[in-house]
Amino acid sequence: MELRGYIRDIADFPKPGIVFRDITPLMADARALDEAVRQLADIARPLEPDVVVAAEARGFLLGAALARELEAGFVLARKPGKLPYETERAEYLLEYGSDALEVHTDALAGGSRVLVHDDLLATGGTAKALCELVEQLGGSVVGCAFLIELAFLNGRKRLAGYDVHALMVDEAE
Repeated sequence: MELRGYIRDIADFPKPGIVFRDITPLMADARALDEAVRQLADIARPLEPDVVVAAEARGFLLGAALARELEAGFVLARKPGKLPYETERAEYLLEYGSDALEVHTDALAGGSRVLVHDDLLATGGTAKALCELVEQLGGSVVGCAFLIELAFLNGRKRLAGYDVHALMVDEAE
């Protein structure tokens, strides 16, 4: 199944010059959603993760399903102030601003094998922050898995040293 046909490009969102990759058509189609989760799991299974860590909010959509498929735990990385317990925090730059993510301090057991997931790899800031959070909590990043990679933004470079996979790679805007 060709998943790229289920991704809608929206020009000038969230600001002029950005082409937003809208995954809602993929999420709305049962077969495409199932295929995306299956393909991500096929990539991740040999890495033997104990836990999937995903970023708010779109990373949660496939991340939880991926964790279930892998029979792994799922850890939510949320925007500051959204988690009720003690947190670790990592700040990062986006292609159009800056932000931060937090996870609970007890979210990972020391030595956990962690798959980092997000729907999109752009500049790599979000994924790098997730990797840093995992390592701050004593986990080991076994790989990073994305639905889409915007290769022209060179996010893979920021993730040098990590095993990075994407189901779809867009070479140009």
